Amino acid sequence: MTYYTLFVLDLKSRRVQIVGSTPNPDAAFMGQAARRLTDAVDGFLARHRVLICDRDAKWTDEFRALLDGAGVRIVRTPVQGPNANAYAERFVRSIREECLERLILFGERRLLHVLNEFVVHYHEERNHQGLGNDLIVPAPRAVGRAGIRCRDRLGGLFRYYYRAA
Repeated sequence: MTYYTLFVLDLKSRRVQIVGSTPNPDAAFMGQAARRLTDAVDGFLARHRVLICDRDAKWTDEFRALLDGAGVRIVRTPVQGPNANAYAERFVRSIREECLERLILFGERRLLHVLNEFVVHYHEERNHQGLGNDLIVPAPRAVGRAGIRCRDRLGGLFRYYYRAA
């Protein structure tokens, strides 16, 4: 079964948020996604003014209207222009190659768990060349002599070694 996952990515910080996943991205799903993204308190787009989208028909009129009402302008990529949204394409490639192609998933609940674990790994444990090989959300550095620890995610698919405090 194919699931469609909606995510947004902040180009400056490279932070990613998974908005939702569904086997059928209908108007109701996209409307709810737009409301979650533009929520004044904790919406990912609350402090952003532009959203770059491809030309897929899944971006409904209701979705566009909700974003427009929140002051977010939608910029559509050129037809067959994957390099126009290269950061999103790279994130999709990373999550596929590093995670999804190595697992067999049974059900939406497991898929969402795996996606959330990957996003935590992506933010806190994975170096990013575009950020000078730094982490998006670096942990506080240990002071003094401390032992090396390992944090496993997804049954050891991802391992992150760090100095214990």
